[in-house]
Order: sequence, then structure tokens, then C-alpha cells
Amino acid sequence: MASKKKFYVVWEGRTPGVYSSWDTCKKNIEGFAAAKYKSFTSKAEADAAFKSHYSNHISAFSKGTKKTLKISHPPTHNPIRDSISVDAACSGNPGKMEYRGVDTTTKTELFIMGPYHDGTNNIGEFLAIVHALAYLKRCELPKKIIYSDSQIAIGWIKKKKCGTKLAETSRNAEIFDLIDRAENWLKNNSYSNPIYKWETEIWGENPADFGRK
Repeated sequence: MASKKKFYVVWEGRTPGVYSSWDTCKKNIEGFAAAKYKSFTSKAEADAAFKSHYSNHISAFSKGTKKTLKISHPPTHNPIRDSISVDAACSGNPGKMEYRGVDTTTKTELFIMGPYHDGTNNIGEFLAIVHALAYLKRCELPKKIIYSDSQIAIGWIKKKKCGTKLAETSRNAEIFDLIDRAENWLKNNSYSNPIYKWETEIWGENPADFGRK
């Protein structure tokens, strides 16, 4: 039996509207923070839903509808300003690497490290996140958000392990010492600070960006 035709309403996405295919709908919501969308079984129903507010049709806690609502973290179109943003810069791969953390709103520099010889950008991002976590723990700010534009580094943090394949040499030994210290910190400390992906395509450059592109 052929599956029923569906129509997709995108209330909040790259281009809001009513779409007749999932592939087209997906292009308008994938990677879009706090995209709000839902499928309907008729064009008339979808058109009517599009003209009303999304909250009349979906809920962040709705159950059983696979393609009802997806909210990228955090659930807002704009970054949460009471936060820290971290970023790394690397001239070459490997190359001279440095990283820093700033206040997301004021761009006041909270810490900066480097440059170090023969590092990579992802290592710098990983170290920057751990540095931010330790900084916030010292400041007793357990709920403050950390933003990084490296999904790879965020994944390493979750695993409490830097997943770099970079070989250790005499030139980058200092970086590997920092990695060891960062991994030990993650293993021996708990934290509750949310770590979110900075959505560069939507929000523009990370406030901690070194501006050397």
C-alpha cells in the first residue's frame, strides 16, 4: 500500500512556507537553530496551519510524531548572551595554535593561551572548552553557557578524551602536556555548564574569533 502524501509546514526555518516533499522541507530546517515544523496529511490543513501560530499545532514535549519539532540547542533563534564563547586559531595544520575565551556580549577577553608550536585547530578548541569549564568552576558559575564552533571538540569533551591523531614531537610536547592536564581535569571534576555549538551560518562569527581568516 502506497504511503499517504504529506505536506510540511515550516513556521521557523531558512524559508518558512508549505512544502510538498520532505527533502525540500529538510533543506529549510537542517542546521537551523530552533526550527519549527510539522507534517500534515492535506494541503488545505497545512495551509491553514501555516497561517496560525506554531504553538497551536506543536509542543516541545509532544510525543509520537517523528517529524514534529526539533529544537537545536539552545532553544532560541539567538545566542544566549550571558555566556562564554571560545575559539582557537591555527596557522597551518599543524601550525602555531592559540585559543581564547571571551564574554559573548562584551567580547571582553577572559583568557588567552599560546601560541604553541605544531598544534591543530580542534586541539585548541578542546583545550579552550576545558579552560572555560575550569574558569567557570573557579568563579562558581555552574550554569553559565559555553559556546564553541567546533562540533568535533564538543564531542571530545563528552568523551573526556582528546581524539586527535596528531603525533607528539619535541616541538609540540607542551601541547600534549596541556591535553593530558585537560583530560585529567575532565575525569576528576564534575560540571553542569551547558556546552552549545555556535551556529556561525546563522549568527555570524564566534565572538572569540581571532579574525585571521
